[in-house]
Amino acid sequence: MLQTFAWTFRVVSLFIAGVSLQLLPAKAVAQQTELAAAAAHTDPINLTPVVREAHQHFYNLDYDGALSRFQAVAQANSHDPMALDYVLMVLIFRELYHQDLLDTTYYAHDSFLSSKRTVSVPDATRQSIEQLTNQAINLSDEQIKSDPNNKNALFARGYARGMHAAFITLVDHSFVAAARQGLAARNDSEQVLKLDPAYADAKMAIGIQQFAVASLPRLVRMMVGIAGVGGSKEKGLDLLRESAAHGVVTNIESRTALSLFLRHDGRYAEALVVQRGLAQEFPRNYLFRLEEANLTKDKGDGPGAIALYREVLADARKPGYYIDPRLQMAWFGLADTERGQNDIRSAAQHYLEASDQPNCSDWLRRRAQLNAGEMFDLLGDRGNAVHQYQLASAGGGDQSQADMARRYMRNRYTGK
Repeated sequence: MLQTFAWTFRVVSLFIAGVSLQLLPAKAVAQQTELAAAAAHTDPINLTPVVREAHQHFYNLDYDGALSRFQAVAQANSHDPMALDYVLMVLIFRELYHQDLLDTTYYAHDSFLSSKRTVSVPDATRQSIEQLTNQAINLSDEQIKSDPNNKNALFARGYARGMHAAFITLVDHSFVAAARQGLAARNDSEQVLKLDPAYADAKMAIGIQQFAVASLPRLVRMMVGIAGVGGSKEKGLDLLRESAAHGVVTNIESRTALSLFLRHDGRYAEALVVQRGLAQEFPRNYLFRLEEANLTKDKGDGPGAIALYREVLADARKPGYYIDPRLQMAWFGLADTERGQNDIRSAAQHYLEASDQPNCSDWLRRRAQLNAGEMFDLLGDRGNAVHQYQLASAGGGDQSQADMARRYMRNRYTGK
């Protein structure tokens, strides 16, 4: 209790030191007041200036800048599992980004569950992720053993489990292990809320699990060993809205998940409201801007989506505007949209642009080559079509497009 009071006093002091609240913009005053009120319902480390600064780098996709700051936080707070969680978060999402796994088009439908894609993560990266996950969980376990009502340790353990579940789902397709980890993260978060109903960050893991479980067919739930676990899409969405509105750690993540789930269920107008807010708040976040274009495409506004993709690509040409933009995702989305608008020639060219990007993953490159081949077939350019199919089905590397490419090498593509 004394520690909480001291931290609250420190936060308030930081807000008023050297500046009069009356001179600050009303929005800034409101944000600072809300943070002060949240101090009793979050780990104190979450409100430190260096952590909040590191989050700004993270949400502008400056993973290296975020990592160096979070590593410094972890070194200075070796007793706090949340500090380890932040380093783990950056390592996981940086790797997913480099693997072109953060384009939510991949998850907007359930087809990714049966994808044959192979993801090759460098051994050193995987080892660091596994080691940090275990360290964060073990440190949390020690603190919970000492104090079963340690809500911050319970939240930190659930946060580590949830992130690791996302990693092994997307990279390894380890659905059984991920489902169990996700359930454990939910249980930790439910325990946090029993101890402190105002601990808004804990609502994210429960919301994600509620929606995910409700989205899975009963047979799949039985296969992954969570047949008796309840789920509700609407309850999950409501919990995400609450953590987005009041969370200290999870507000941006909750809005991102909310947008994805709404997109999954075809509620594009609602998803766009959420996503536009993220894109406006972080205009240099390449993924947030890209997702706004993706949602506009899914909503059926092809011309509007094309305009947004072109805006993203135009901003990418400005020196330093984005940090390490994965332009293949924008080119591919643009090509897909042009294909839907029956602009086959432009689609062919822009699939090629996607495949030619130097940092393109082998998986996305071969998808782009297959799609380019299909466009060339529709244009009557059989020679270029076969060449793209050959590239998409070449030996070594990702083979998820190989069967389809070989089929079209034998018989030209005639669909759309």
